[in-house]
Amino acid sequence: LLFLYRARRGHCLGFLHPGIVFSPSLLPISRRIFTTKMAKSYVCGDCGLMLRNLKEAQDHGETTGHANFSESEEAVLTLVCVECGKPCRSATEKSLHTQRTGHAEFVDKTAEQNAVNTEEQMKDLRTEQGIEDEAGEMEVDEPADLVPASVNEDLLKQLEEMGFGRNRATRAIHFTGTNTLEQAVNWIVEHEADADIDEPLLLPKETEPKVKLTKEEAKAKAAELVRKAKEKKEAEEREMEKLREKERIRSGKEIAEAKRIEQDQERKRILEWRKREKEEEAKARAKIKAKLEEDRKERRRKLGLPEEYTPEELAEIEAKERQKAEAEKEKAAASENRPKPKPITLQTELRNLLVQMKQAHKEESDRVTKAFNTLLTYLGNIVRAPAEDKFRRINLNNAAFQARLGSLSGGVDFLVKCGFERDDASGFLVMPPEKVQVDVLNLAGGEINNALSNPFFGVL
Repeated sequence: LLFLYRARRGHCLGFLHPGIVFSPSLLPISRRIFTTKMAKSYVCGDCGLMLRNLKEAQDHGETTGHANFSESEEAVLTLVCVECGKPCRSATEKSLHTQRTGHAEFVDKTAEQNAVNTEEQMKDLRTEQGIEDEAGEMEVDEPADLVPASVNEDLLKQLEEMGFGRNRATRAIHFTGTNTLEQAVNWIVEHEADADIDEPLLLPKETEPKVKLTKEEAKAKAAELVRKAKEKKEAEEREMEKLREKERIRSGKEIAEAKRIEQDQERKRILEWRKREKEEEAKARAKIKAKLEEDRKERRRKLGLPEEYTPEELAEIEAKERQKAEAEKEKAAASENRPKPKPITLQTELRNLLVQMKQAHKEESDRVTKAFNTLLTYLGNIVRAPAEDKFRRINLNNAAFQARLGSLSGGVDFLVKCGFERDDASGFLVMPPEKVQVDVLNLAGGEINNALSNPFFGVL
């Protein structure tokens, strides 16, 4: 770009102002055509990306290595969010902004974009990077120390002997970068009219010429730029992911709060509805009661009786109410004396233990049947004589008990569920008198009879 710019201005790229070192960082991109007339953007000829200004074009070139740019009369989209003022340059960016923030109103200000001024942007870019402007001034952060240019002393002496001034000869040798007398003389002839040809040539101290990169170095540098751009993009993506996560959490809290408010309002509506329903029901009951009372009085008037009850009638009504209350009390007392049914969970546990015993010894049906009959005998003895201690004590080490029941899986557990307690010190199963519950024993006996009589018990 700088080459074409100076070519249009009538300058040669190789001859900058004395004391200024040309920076290759200004030439990461090139252009084929400069047409500032009505141009509003720059277009990358390699990927088609539209760029707003020269700085964006340079950054794009450094990142991607693309070097084919041209001016375009088509402006980059400028869609400005009404709520937050963020400009979006494409429909995709607009859609992402809407999804992230919920903002949906945008103003299209593309038509307000000014035409690009390549020369002005080039000047600003050169000024920013310390390259001379048209007046020969240079803006740098810190002025460098200037020293006389160092050239080939033998060639300089030959030119002085030919009659050329020392400053003029120094400039010729420096700017041509040659060691031949002929090229130095040709340069002096071509620049005879330069105003500063006889001025001393001062260069920044310890300035070294830029080394041209090899293909491998250029590829490595391009790869480094791509890597940095990728890292920058990944960092931006991580930041955007954090923002999206914060937005998701905020939205989730808002939705939960709105749901809670809606539920509270719904509960209030239900309570109000129930309150009105009770009030209406009470009014209806009162109305029916009043209607019944009016009908009663009407019937008494037709029978020739007074509308209100006589004392004898009131006494008779009270007696009937007392009899009714006493009957209800007797009924409640009878229901309290009735044995309470055991929870279904105990019955289920007893049945599961019997099923476990049968399934654990599928091939020994006779042994399982004998074990069930043994359990039925133990429990039946206790029901018939709950006060007998011998029926409430079982020796776990008895050989007959072990052969009939103790060695089967779940047999001892079944007795424990029925109320027996294991006494490890004496080796007995004992059922204390206070633990004798006839209803539980009958329940267990019913389950055992079911297991004996049902051929499909424990099979399904």
